[in-house]
Amino acid sequence: MDDKIIGEGKLNEGVIRERKRELNELAVEPEISLNAEVFLDSVRITGVKVNYYHICKTKLWLFSHNINLEKENDSVAIGKMLHEDRYKKNYKNITIDGISIDFVKAGKILEIHEIKKSKRMDAADKAQLSFYLYYLKKKGFEATGVLNYPLLNKVERIELSPEDEIYIERDIEDIRKIVLGSIPSPERKKICLKCAYQEFCFCGENSGKGDDKN
Repeated sequence: MDDKIIGEGKLNEGVIRERKRELNELAVEPEISLNAEVFLDSVRITGVKVNYYHICKTKLWLFSHNINLEKENDSVAIGKMLHEDRYKKNYKNITIDGISIDFVKAGKILEIHEIKKSKRMDAADKAQLSFYLYYLKKKGFEATGVLNYPLLNKVERIELSPEDEIYIERDIEDIRKIVLGSIPSPERKKICLKCAYQEFCFCGENSGKGDDKN
C-alpha cells in the first residue's frame, strides 16, 4: 500500500478517493497461492479472510487486494502485545502454507490455539479456527481447536464436524467469488466504529454512530 495513504496517523481523504476510483476501474489481482492446493482457482484462502468474511465483505475484499490497514490500528497492536505477554511460554506464530496460527501444542492430537480479546466476534472466530482444523485435515493431520480469551480467563474448545466442513467449503467458494468480483459496497454497522477501514469505506461521510446492525 502506498505510504502516502497514511499521513501523520490519519488517512489522506483525497488519496483514498483516488484509490477507490482506481480499484473500481482496474482489475486488481488477488493474492496467489502456490501451496493451498485444496482451494479453488488462484485465490489464496486464509483464516483471517474467513474471519473477515463473517464480519464484513468489504473488509475481506480490501484485505485480499493488499489494502491492509490493520497494522496501523491501535486495537490490533494491543491485541498482539496481549498475546505475547500472556502466552510467553507457548506463543509462537506458526505458518503452514502461508496460513498463520497463533500457537500449536503437540500431543497425540494437535491443539490449534487462537487468542482473542473478547467474544464479540464469536461466530467469526469459531469459523476461523474451524477453517484451520479443516485445512489441517486436508493435509492429513488430526487436530482440535482452542479459542483462548485471556481477558475473560476463558477457553473454548472447537471440534470439526461434518456439518462444519460443508459450511467451510461453502464459505471458501463464496470468498473466492467476492475476491474475484468488484468491491462490495460497505454497509455501516456498529463494528465500523472501531474498524481500521472505517475512514476508507466512509471517507467524506459523517462517521456518526453505527446503526443497530452487528
